[in-house]
Amino acid sequence: MRPIPVIDITENARPGRFVDAAGSFAGHPVIERLLSRLGPWLPWVHVAMFLVFVAVLVVPVYLPESSEQATFLDDGRVLANYLLWGVWFPLVFFSVVITGRSWCGFLCPMGAASELANRHGLKRQTPAWIRWPGTPIFSFIIITLLGQTTGVRDHPEAALEIFGGTFVMAVIVGWLWGRNKRVWCRHLCPIGLLLGVFARLGAVQLSPRKRKSGPDQLTDKTICPTYIDLPRKQAARHCIECLRCILPGHTAGLAVSFRRPGQELEAIRHHAPDVWETLFIFLGAGVALGGFVWLVLPFYNDWRQALGTWFIEQGQYWIGEPGPAWLMSVHPERREVFRWLDFFMITGTMVTVMALSALVLSMASLASAGLARWRGSGESLFQAFVQIGYSQAPVALMALMIGLATELFTPFVRLGMTTAQVNDVKAAMILFGLFWSVWLAWRILQGLGVDRGRWLALLPSAAGSSAMAAAWWLAVL
Repeated sequence: MRPIPVIDITENARPGRFVDAAGSFAGHPVIERLLSRLGPWLPWVHVAMFLVFVAVLVVPVYLPESSEQATFLDDGRVLANYLLWGVWFPLVFFSVVITGRSWCGFLCPMGAASELANRHGLKRQTPAWIRWPGTPIFSFIIITLLGQTTGVRDHPEAALEIFGGTFVMAVIVGWLWGRNKRVWCRHLCPIGLLLGVFARLGAVQLSPRKRKSGPDQLTDKTICPTYIDLPRKQAARHCIECLRCILPGHTAGLAVSFRRPGQELEAIRHHAPDVWETLFIFLGAGVALGGFVWLVLPFYNDWRQALGTWFIEQGQYWIGEPGPAWLMSVHPERREVFRWLDFFMITGTMVTVMALSALVLSMASLASAGLARWRGSGESLFQAFVQIGYSQAPVALMALMIGLATELFTPFVRLGMTTAQVNDVKAAMILFGLFWSVWLAWRILQGLGVDRGRWLALLPSAAGSSAMAAAWWLAVL
């Protein structure tokens, strides 16, 4: 009678190689040990970042007005603005392609403060309206509209309102809902949604050491603060890389590995594709684009004049009055005063551009999905549409990076870089995003089983990416 071998299945067993739906990989023990040792220091990092948060957002409000000749080398307000829009935003966007949502877990003081409030809060059950997948999309759209009308990139008061108000909301949400979790980071944070979708492009991958069958879904029974069911984790979107699941020497938790940027989206069928993420890519890129289009439209002022005249003819004189400073830019000392007419024109233009963007990209993805099925794909039309829609992520990321990181090129200009050279760099970034999107669509179509005539199914998606790139080109160059 042969003895039955005994296999150690405890958590202390030495980890080996594990296989997920997208292929096999090996963890990196040295990196994992380093990250696990870093974990206890993260609260102090969050405290330091909170102090930076105060210095960049609160202090500038109380500093003297900047002169027109002021630079970030000799003026506190200009320096704070540069740190926010020339350092922080670009670094966050660049990092998401390399390390995913490392900003959220390593550095973000909002999420850390929300979780701290949750430990001492009411711990109520999260309402269904917060858990609705569309909630963070509305959160992003509202913040983007409000940021544009208040002049968040130009005025320290607006920056404090947007980012400080977001901080307060994160703390309130943490105090009210969840049990030792980050409800804010999972369901409400507008920046978290943005980074989460683009984290799928990231080169760092955290995957289960021992995968269990079943869908990647939300669960309370996990050490993960964003409710990830760790053994069933498939997607990078909700992982904030807080390091709690990095357990060197254990078979539980997640293993760290590296992959080619964009690899998760190339095989998106294996990584929990979500129509809400596709919708956000379409809407988010569009509403951000609208924030720049109204500045360059040649007929914008004609529309504004016509609408204002119509209101006056109807006896509605309030349209020419300034609104509240929390809703729109009212800074007479800086020669910028928005009126209700400006508020409605700006938000109306942004919403219109957002709707047109979503329509164009949706039609392009739907056409590619239909052609993919015609050329042999076994996926449903809806699933093919969702997966192909992800191909717009790279061009949207590059465009958002150029648009939101307005001060990124300031030091280079001071070092002698001309405006034409700066525009060449911006153009190269947009073209890089466009080519990456087209390549990504090609790979997604391959995953959908389209072998013969793949180029035909690619054309509508590539046309949609080109339209997005062209629109941003006109808006920021």
